[in-house]
Amino acid sequence: MENQDKKELAFDLNLHVARLLQSEPFFASISRRVNKMPSTQLPTAGVRVNPHTSRFELLYNPDFFAKLTDLERTDVLKHEFYHLIFEHVTSRKPADIKDRVWNFAADLAINSHLGHLPSGSLKPGVGPFEDFPSGLAAEAYLKRLEKMKEESSGNGDGDGLPEEGQFDDHGEWGSGGEADEIARERLKDYIKKASEKASSSSSGWGTVPHDVRQEILAKIKSTLDWKKVLRYFVKTSTRANKTTTVKRVNKRYRYIHPGSKIKRLARIAISVDQSGSVDDTMLEAFFGELNKLAKLATFTVVPFDTRVEASLVYEWKKGQRHKTERVMSGGTDFNAPTDYVNKRDFDGHIILTDLMAPKPKASKCQRMWMTTKRYASRPYFQTNERIVAIEDGR
Repeated sequence: MENQDKKELAFDLNLHVARLLQSEPFFASISRRVNKMPSTQLPTAGVRVNPHTSRFELLYNPDFFAKLTDLERTDVLKHEFYHLIFEHVTSRKPADIKDRVWNFAADLAINSHLGHLPSGSLKPGVGPFEDFPSGLAAEAYLKRLEKMKEESSGNGDGDGLPEEGQFDDHGEWGSGGEADEIARERLKDYIKKASEKASSSSSGWGTVPHDVRQEILAKIKSTLDWKKVLRYFVKTSTRANKTTTVKRVNKRYRYIHPGSKIKRLARIAISVDQSGSVDDTMLEAFFGELNKLAKLATFTVVPFDTRVEASLVYEWKKGQRHKTERVMSGGTDFNAPTDYVNKRDFDGHIILTDLMAPKPKASKCQRMWMTTKRYASRPYFQTNERIVAIEDGR
């Protein structure tokens, strides 16, 4: 085990990432949100969603990275981050398609944009793919690969795909479970913030091609489904209470250490602005979705205007349903619900409001604002916290 540890420490990618991505601000911003961990279980590298935390991880083999040049290391990093950006990791592969064919299609789509990958990497226009144009999406390459397979099967040449060329691991992609759903919503935030930072500087996009840049910007401009965002917020606020159990096999140390059992709980405060400018339509839409979200968590509803009246605060227990209600009226002071939540043990804080009041003090737990499209477009104050618009009929 000691020799294994020394081997894994031979090349620590974390010590090199900042230098490698110094001229790539967009990728550097994505990189800061991805955990990087050495692993000799993979021959090269691979990205995945951790099923317990719903966070992205880059597993890398130190020996593989140690043998690469700096240019190759940089392109391998960008290759893995492109898998995240293009949602190859969090989306299910097309139905009835073998993993190997889909993996080739995903790599061809990415490698069109990279010029310093390790030798032998799959590239459109090279080797068996010499007739493949560059710059297509994975789905377009998939169609060409399927056609290649059909033509090869008639000649008795197997699936017609080369034995080597795919240098990274795709083994834990697209389970389609809750972890992927949370990670996919989290990724939208990552890409939005990275794009905003990149667009603020003439060199912020680095080597990201113009067409890819436009595709990324189009994605982040698309309308968000506020209901999905709300579910995502609740799930990412959930705390994991982990205990060990001999009834589960430890995947890393089979039959040596006990496995783990995770029970997820979330305590969310819902602060409802009671001022008259918060209309009943918004309240009805919000309460309607909370009735569904009560299947996931217990909420504490905190009505407020310029103050919080403790006698009006109530617990919305998991599984219960409640009707829309307005119990106060007056002005708006966001410090009132923030103080109430900061003094108690909450995992997340959602404020339903028209945003028409000064910016409040910092929140001790993650905080999100929900309002109408009109008020979201012209908030009274600026914040880095998420502001989500509730639209009628959604």
